[in-house]
Amino acid sequence: MKTVIVLLLIVVIGALASAGLSMLRKPGEGQPAERRDRMARALALRVGLSIALFLFVLLGWWLGWISPGGVPAGR
Repeated sequence: MKTVIVLLLIVVIGALASAGLSMLRKPGEGQPAERRDRMARALALRVGLSIALFLFVLLGWWLGWISPGGVPAGR
């Protein structure tokens, strides 16, 4: 379960990095419309994966696969 969550987090960060790189590229490296579309697709993928990750964590908690650990009270 933890492995799936970590993998989804890595893919979300990868999609965010892809959008950032397409935004920061020089203007000569492709048409502006292509860059804008690539960035929009990467950000849409990130949002979709983030929602899927949230729902997966919620489902895992609901089914008892994961449980909240929390931070112990101060000593």
